[in-house]
Amino acid sequence: MTLSLGFSYTIFMGELKPFPKSSTLRKAPSTMTTFNISCATSKPSTTGKREPRGFSKPKPISPAMQQLLGVSEIPRTQALKQIWAYIKEHNLQDPENKKIIVCDEKLKKIFAGKDRVGFLEISGLINPHFVK
Repeated sequence: MTLSLGFSYTIFMGELKPFPKSSTLRKAPSTMTTFNISCATSKPSTTGKREPRGFSKPKPISPAMQQLLGVSEIPRTQALKQIWAYIKEHNLQDPENKKIIVCDEKLKKIFAGKDRVGFLEISGLINPHFVK
């Protein structure tokens, strides 16, 4: 039995051999069976857009975060983007080390009163501001 995988290889009795070129391709003997296997999977079609889940689902936020972002509900991903936009807009990155944020009064309320925050700490510090 011969098993054909796409266009590149044929498996014949446990051996893996290159598939012959189309110019030399002959009809398989009647004693051999050829199978074409397709690995393409089809996703079920949906009629509408699915609801956001996890980090992309809007959640209510604390009053301090509302004051900074100007909304009462927001997904974590969007909140992080808007905080970074605020930081860059107000030039709050340390000029010597751009990974450090020098907090103004609004950011101090969100970042637990810290004067300076590393950029990796931001997602952990905004976590308590999302009401569950």
